[in-house]
Amino acid sequence: MAYVAPIHRATSIRHALRAKLLGPDVDDLVVAKANRLEIWRLTEEGMTCIHTKLIHGTISMLQRLQPKGSETDLLFVGTDRLQYFNLVWNPDTNELDTIERVVEDTSEPYMRHSQSQNKCLVDPTGRFLAMHLWEGVLNVFRLPTRKGSTTRLEALDQVRLTELWMKTSTFIHSSTGHPKIAFLYKAQADQEEARVAIYRLTKDDKNGEVSKFDPHRDRELDIVIADPLASMLIPIPEDEAKRYNVRKHEGAKAQLGGLLVVGETLLTYFDSQTHTSVSSGLKEPKIFVAWAEYDGTHFFLADDYGRLDLLQIETALEPTGVVVKGMTTTPMKFQDSIAITSRATSLVYMGNDILFLASHQGDSQLFQIDTKTNTMVLIKSLSNNAPFLDFSIMDMGNREGDAQTGNAFSSGQSRIVAGSGAYKNGSLRSIRSGVGLEDKGILDELNGTRGLFTLRSYGSDRVDTLIVSFIAETRIFVLDRDGGIEEVYSFLGMIQDAETLLATSLPNGQILQITSHTAVLLDPETCATTGAWKAPSGKSITRASANSKWALLSVDGVTLVSLNLMQNLAARYQEAQHYSSSGQPDQISCIHAARDPPDLGVIGWWSSGRISLIDMASLDPIHGESMRQTEDSATVPRDIALVQLHPPETAGPTLLIAMEDGNVVSFNVSTKGFSVSGRKSVTLGSNPARLHILPQEDGTSNVFATTEHASLIYSSEGRIIYSATTADDATYVAPFDSHAFPDSIVLSTDDHVRICHVDKERLTHVNPLPIHETVRRVAYSPSLKAFGLGCIKKELVESEELVTSSFKLVDEIVFQQLGKPFILDASPLEMVECVIRAELPNVNGNSTERFIVGTSFLTDGQVQATGDIQGRILVLGVNEDREVYQMLSHNLKGPCRCLAMMNDEYIVAGLAKTVIVYNYLEETSSSGSLQKVASYRPSTVPVDLDISGNTIGVVDLMQSLALVEFIPSRDGSKAKLEERARHYEPGWATSVCNLDEDRWLEGDAQGNIIVLQRNAEALTEQDRSRLEVTSEINIGEQINRIRKLHVAVNENSIVSPRAFLASTEGSLYLYGDISPQYQDLLMTFQSRLEPHIRASGNIDFSVWRAFRNEVKESEGPYRFLVHPVANAVKDPDARESPDTPPDIDRTNQGPPISELEADLQPQATVFAQNFRQSIISRYHQGKDLNLPFDDPFRQRHYPILTMATLATASRLCLRSAAKPAVPSVRALSTTAMRPDSATASAYSSPFRGETKGSKIPDFGAYVSKNGENKNKLFSYFMVGALGAVSAAGAKSTVQEFLVNMSASADVLAMAKVEVDLSAVPEGKNVVIKWRGKPVFIRHRTQDEIDQANKVNISTLRDPENDSDRAKNPEWLVMLGVCTHLGCVPIGEAGDYGGWFCPCHGSHYDISGRIRKGPAPLNLEIPEYDFPEDGKLVVG
Repeated sequence: MAYVAPIHRATSIRHALRAKLLGPDVDDLVVAKANRLEIWRLTEEGMTCIHTKLIHGTISMLQRLQPKGSETDLLFVGTDRLQYFNLVWNPDTNELDTIERVVEDTSEPYMRHSQSQNKCLVDPTGRFLAMHLWEGVLNVFRLPTRKGSTTRLEALDQVRLTELWMKTSTFIHSSTGHPKIAFLYKAQADQEEARVAIYRLTKDDKNGEVSKFDPHRDRELDIVIADPLASMLIPIPEDEAKRYNVRKHEGAKAQLGGLLVVGETLLTYFDSQTHTSVSSGLKEPKIFVAWAEYDGTHFFLADDYGRLDLLQIETALEPTGVVVKGMTTTPMKFQDSIAITSRATSLVYMGNDILFLASHQGDSQLFQIDTKTNTMVLIKSLSNNAPFLDFSIMDMGNREGDAQTGNAFSSGQSRIVAGSGAYKNGSLRSIRSGVGLEDKGILDELNGTRGLFTLRSYGSDRVDTLIVSFIAETRIFVLDRDGGIEEVYSFLGMIQDAETLLATSLPNGQILQITSHTAVLLDPETCATTGAWKAPSGKSITRASANSKWALLSVDGVTLVSLNLMQNLAARYQEAQHYSSSGQPDQISCIHAARDPPDLGVIGWWSSGRISLIDMASLDPIHGESMRQTEDSATVPRDIALVQLHPPETAGPTLLIAMEDGNVVSFNVSTKGFSVSGRKSVTLGSNPARLHILPQEDGTSNVFATTEHASLIYSSEGRIIYSATTADDATYVAPFDSHAFPDSIVLSTDDHVRICHVDKERLTHVNPLPIHETVRRVAYSPSLKAFGLGCIKKELVESEELVTSSFKLVDEIVFQQLGKPFILDASPLEMVECVIRAELPNVNGNSTERFIVGTSFLTDGQVQATGDIQGRILVLGVNEDREVYQMLSHNLKGPCRCLAMMNDEYIVAGLAKTVIVYNYLEETSSSGSLQKVASYRPSTVPVDLDISGNTIGVVDLMQSLALVEFIPSRDGSKAKLEERARHYEPGWATSVCNLDEDRWLEGDAQGNIIVLQRNAEALTEQDRSRLEVTSEINIGEQINRIRKLHVAVNENSIVSPRAFLASTEGSLYLYGDISPQYQDLLMTFQSRLEPHIRASGNIDFSVWRAFRNEVKESEGPYRFLVHPVANAVKDPDARESPDTPPDIDRTNQGPPISELEADLQPQATVFAQNFRQSIISRYHQGKDLNLPFDDPFRQRHYPILTMATLATASRLCLRSAAKPAVPSVRALSTTAMRPDSATASAYSSPFRGETKGSKIPDFGAYVSKNGENKNKLFSYFMVGALGAVSAAGAKSTVQEFLVNMSASADVLAMAKVEVDLSAVPEGKNVVIKWRGKPVFIRHRTQDEIDQANKVNISTLRDPENDSDRAKNPEWLVMLGVCTHLGCVPIGEAGDYGGWFCPCHGSHYDISGRIRKGPAPLNLEIPEYDFPEDGKLVVG
């Protein structure tokens, strides 16, 4: 059974309007995004989303209606399934309520869809409505004027039109009160022309009977427009001055009040009464696509290239009225640039010189307009990812091309890199989920920061002082209440000519400062030193940490010192213990003084790789834990934080340890005895993270981890969340809750220090790289660390449109374009169709990474393809300078629509009517050829293909999926392609993906996704050749691309993620498989919950999600569990504040939206509440999770529910009941358990003291005394309860997998790694990760250097001088990979005092040279350099 969940909702805006919806005094902006309505309100900063409403259907129509006598407006909404309804704002519930649906239109057998798509028109009074749904048919409705029914549309008539090929239509202003409608159409389908016809909509004085639209009797005007490419009609209102009506129209002048026809080269105005016309030519040809009225004579026009013009109707006041003289257009420009706007789908003038531009192909934008200077300023931009054309999944365990079976970086910091937008709005977008930082202030030119600390000056109740530490000095900055900042050179007697290791304000008002040699206590009132401690002569303080009672120091890495802050820095010393392997004192790698309890400290050790919990007063160890889980591990703890992540009433402290290899290990710490348990590890990068504690108001703390990609660690619903942030360049962080910047942090980078506000929750963050071309295809190269893009550029050159295609490289790390584009110019109109990355054999037979590009040659009757060539396949290489060059150009007799690799050996190409398998042969280092091996002729045109083994899945333009097997040549026979199975139902397929050996996922243009399965074990050939539909659903958005996920999932997981799907509306969906043991339960739950779900329009959920195409329409989703159903129950504790709009999308565009904004009937709500409250209460008490079935239907007063906490309860219940192992994706977020929860039993047997089968139990005592109805009620609720549990468990499993989509740290790890050598003691090893491999860094002693140089290299298996292996004799840098079979050797081991490989017994000396064992070569030396003292750069 299948599962689908949205992970990023639609961002494309196809409909937008201005309406007085929430009240009579404010005009709000209403936009439609796929199946979601959003209401935005203008603010001083731009605009804010104040309400969101989910619709059970894709919104195809949106209009504003004005009931008679009402001060507020209605919304008319139509869906793609021809369902229509009105919405009205209910001020009591702050919700959009549905007015009874009036029509659900169905077609007659001979009707065909409107060629200009479904369209809805409303007359200027807001009371008459007309719809174009079928060609030559007009449906007419109106709002009645009688009291009590003014908000309910009534259908007047469905009339036939003789104007068939409609371009556009509009109502025009009428001074008589009788609505008029104008059509722009053409008389013949194959001939381009433009004609205007005007009709009166009704024929009686009461406007109750619709005109027959007889072209001979009812048509008021029918005229041919001189510009045959005209495509837009604009109604022009009459002037307020009374117009003089003339009886004779001959010779009359065109007065204001009529219709403007907008063409590509000509503007034509018609007077609505006299039909007199005025024409004006455009200065340059333009294709206008949207308009908005500024006032009665000024209009905004947006064209196809993102240019905005101001159209002015020039008028003159004459005795007969306001006469139209002509029309002019003036370009609108930005004040400080020549940038263009996004391509508009609609324009909405909001008043007060504010213009909103809605876009499907680019970001929607809000502008401040100045019509006097014809300039505009961008106020706000709404990020839009639509349309998704192609994408790559990064750091999800299948960095396409990496041979990984699980998550290489399990922090969940993953991202999707997608080609989005079209033409000038085209971009490459990195999409991830994480915590955003908003910059509040910045201090430039502060390079080389070594620490940040914040203090309170004397008498201040908040932080107002910033301490910035450098390697040889300390700088101090003081902030005033208004945010003004000043650097001071003397402050409270603090030491400023040395590096500060720690500075903090103590609860008693004193200030503690620790430098490399001194610890001092300062009185801020007198600036006097009240206490001081100095390190012994010749020694220095290397680490420092403090809490409210103690300061903990490390002296020279071998002596531990605790200073009692309550007793004038009274000191206690403890020497490091000797490490058994070397006999030398172990060295301290990191220390931490816990805030609570304050008498607890934590120490990390270099040699042993252990951590110790100690008593601060005595420095005696309380508990120790080894951080190395394998014998060959050499990892070292580098930073520690013991914090209260979870609320104290639910869990104890959490111990976080940042390891040398980039992992962060977490433990649950018991408050009794301080034992640790529940070890979990998460990879945040390749370098050790610094852990910065950010205390919160509720007594908990968050932790900001700075590494290559900074992360925020915090608690949510009992889980530890590792969230990516937008502060990738952060080095040090400190809390900064000041008057001017409340609830903020201060953050340093390599170049500056800035003050930021941290978002309270995870948002979707999009990092766009504008390409200004359509990024049609995206292919990722792991070895190049670059994306290959197939791009299409459209531009105007001297009013001529030119279209060119190219191949471009974009660097993954810096996210910038590389070099020059490779232009595809074999034909005047060569279009890139597909791009893939492949490993092909080079001249030497070794695999080399290449890009393969498929193209097509377009013909339009004038430009013909060269000869019989209609496309090409190109093989492109990339040289050392990362420049693209051509290896091969193979001409084709048909366009190449899709490409794929089969078994890393053959290239499979989908051409116009053929699927061909090619063999690639590289003849020289710069040339190659393709040899045709086999071919197959599909039903129509291949659109997409995917490959599993030797099976090729091909989706045709109209014939769904066919499976074709490639049979290699044997015994002299030719290779061939044979069809093995087919889906025989027609479908306009757009994408396909293989899920496993016999199952395939297909998406089509109607928004359906289906799972097809082949039964290879069927008895008959006919059954084996037929693909069966195992699941199907309609999600309402065309799926452009499906990408398979390769994520290791535990066998007990409820949902196994399988693929990502991207849509034309900017949505991303996750497809997953539901474990068989939960399928029946969840389907039963979904079917029983559906009747209780209500949404706008009263459209059934099953109808919304039912499969539908041109030949088939089902009654509901088939074997698909839909994410919104699992999320329909809401949490009673999660109530919004009165000032917070409910259920709004939590993206960078606004607050959060629930997956399904639907209400449940009281029975389901009460049950969900009882269930949740009992489970949560018993869980936090560590008790058995008994289900509450004591009359759950009884009536109580409960608040509205949200799903979050029910999901937590359900997930916990499932863990205890089914005891599934935590899936691998759970490494993304761990669950805190109370220390005493391990002793709580989950279930007890009813047969205590009896062995199974030894006694037949008597169940008589359990028989109900109330008859079978009561038992049935209990049974029904057993199904409902377990269904809720399983659904929520499935939801939470996927949420935990999705909530951590952010950029991974291994992106930069593959490039260069910088190491701070000052932290590595002499005689110690450090292990880092670089390009996915361990790197050994050894700080050698002089004895080791002498020992390495004494070796006679002629006796070595791989002779090499030590001086050739170490640029600096003191530092040895090697890859930690045994040259035998790739194991990781153990340091400080073996017969030669160097490294020993435990796999097969290879011994390496202190120079890393092979001395004994099967390894053939010395340990490899990577590229590295010493850019400055104390710094090492590997790579």
